[in-house]
Amino acid sequence: MANWGRRGAIVAAGLVIVALPAAPATAAEPARIAEIQGSTRISPLVDQSVTDVPGVVTAVRAFGAARGFWFQDPEPDGDPRTSEGLFVFTGERTPELRVGDSVAVSGQVTEYYPGEPEDALQSVTQLTDARWTVSARNVPLPAAETLRPHTVPESYAPEPGGSIEQLPLRPDRYALDYYESREGMRLRVADARVVGPTTQYDEFYLTSKPKQQPSARGGTVYTGYDEPNSGRLKITSLLPFAEHPFPRVNVADRIAGQTVGPLDYDQFGGYTLRATELGQPVSGGLTRERAKPQLPGELSVATYNVENLSAQDDQARFDDLARGITANLARPDIVALEEIQDDTGPADDGVVAADETLRKFTRAIAAAGGPEYKWRQIDPEDKADGGQPGGNIRVAFLYNPARVSFVDRPGGDATTATRVHTERGKPVLSHSPGRIDPGHPAWADTRKPLAGEFRFGGRTVFVVANHFSSKGGDQPMHGRIQPPERVSEQARVQQAAVVREFTEEILAVNPRANVVVAGDLNDFQFSDTLGELTGGGLRALVDELPENERYGYVFEGNSQVLDHMLVSAAPRRVSYDVVHVNAEFTEQTSDHDPQLLRMRPVGR
Repeated sequence: MANWGRRGAIVAAGLVIVALPAAPATAAEPARIAEIQGSTRISPLVDQSVTDVPGVVTAVRAFGAARGFWFQDPEPDGDPRTSEGLFVFTGERTPELRVGDSVAVSGQVTEYYPGEPEDALQSVTQLTDARWTVSARNVPLPAAETLRPHTVPESYAPEPGGSIEQLPLRPDRYALDYYESREGMRLRVADARVVGPTTQYDEFYLTSKPKQQPSARGGTVYTGYDEPNSGRLKITSLLPFAEHPFPRVNVADRIAGQTVGPLDYDQFGGYTLRATELGQPVSGGLTRERAKPQLPGELSVATYNVENLSAQDDQARFDDLARGITANLARPDIVALEEIQDDTGPADDGVVAADETLRKFTRAIAAAGGPEYKWRQIDPEDKADGGQPGGNIRVAFLYNPARVSFVDRPGGDATTATRVHTERGKPVLSHSPGRIDPGHPAWADTRKPLAGEFRFGGRTVFVVANHFSSKGGDQPMHGRIQPPERVSEQARVQQAAVVREFTEEILAVNPRANVVVAGDLNDFQFSDTLGELTGGGLRALVDELPENERYGYVFEGNSQVLDHMLVSAAPRRVSYDVVHVNAEFTEQTSDHDPQLLRMRPVGR
């Protein structure tokens, strides 16, 4: 029987169990856990009833709507493919059991799939409709298997070009097979480094492979689709939070001592150690970076996704972001902003203007000692650009009028495209600010790019601010389909083509034009999206960083690139950096790190 989880139906746990019609169960038979788990991802006894399955209770989940307990066979069968641990689902009923109880459990074998069917997540083998008897108390627990640097294979998953569910497990060759073969069993991680900070959901990621693609600041860098970093493991806690507050850790911190618990599978992050024992956090000393101020002849341009900023946010958040602009980014001359919401934020009230949001932000920057920035943006049509419902996010420009002037060419609005014209042999925009081909189907339900014409030191600089479509709908790298399908990439490749063609029009008029393309492109430096953009004479600056510095976002323990800055060939003395102030820290003003380039524009 397949159980599918649906998020949001039960607030306490974020999911609900829906039992789909099952084939009639066969007569109950005695079984051991290894026989139930089998040597593939799907139990050979699925839909069958089993009786008197022996084991020792190793952990109890006593909260939420997915309560139950894990138990483990103290007499393993010796087959490394067959797990000796199993979860017993009791719904909203807390099982009256204690760790160390020796039990015999009867119930029905099912496969629970978190999320929706189209999410292509893996299943968890479990017992439902369970009954049990306790034969002894305080029984020694089966020893936890320790994850050492060479325990988990480097190769992540078999790639049959479809489902891996029925493939025989090869735990000596593939990381996902190794984890599956230990589903429900006690695992131990000792003195491990944090590679993903504590989130609002009380979870963090550590690595059992400290030498696997280490970043310059202690994380694990995602360098390619074929290198997903198999040592990453999510950690949550089964301990009472009142007595054992969940640790607040940053990337590069260390979890000293032993972290022990049963291995589970979660829709948000994949294989997860549910800790019954948590090591102690030790600071790695990570600090937020500060950029050096630009020199008098240098133009500095930044890009910053400020994560759904609206006038409805409290002043403290504006102040924190303002300090980032002023101190950490060293007062850039131009800032391309992403995720500026309308003045009423997520309220779905027809408001699309963002003047109050931008006014509140620029005032906070000035109060923090920054420039008196001005802004330029175009209000979107209501609910036409995706993002948080009602928020009407858009891209926008801030600029320091003491150093940069904006060339205003009126007429740009939500549906009017700006064009590249020629005046006296030089490229100009028909509308500045102006949207790039906003009616193109590539921009359906997503943010339209904003082009602006600036003047710095008597030289023209074209800046394009972007926020491409999200990765929503892509299959997870830890799912049952391998390799996972990245369906969302098709839209971003089309969007990249539209932006590339626009920049090519500028460069066709003047091959030495100063062009900057910046923003949250929602894709990796090795993706087809970036390949499409760089095919038109633009340099992707992230490629010019050392490999262990190519990141500005942390997702499921992978330090990765989603935001980008690209520049045409003409500007001189181009320097670039990702300024790490958010993504590696549990305390964040945004989930993205800003980026900063400096250059000396050419021409007149």
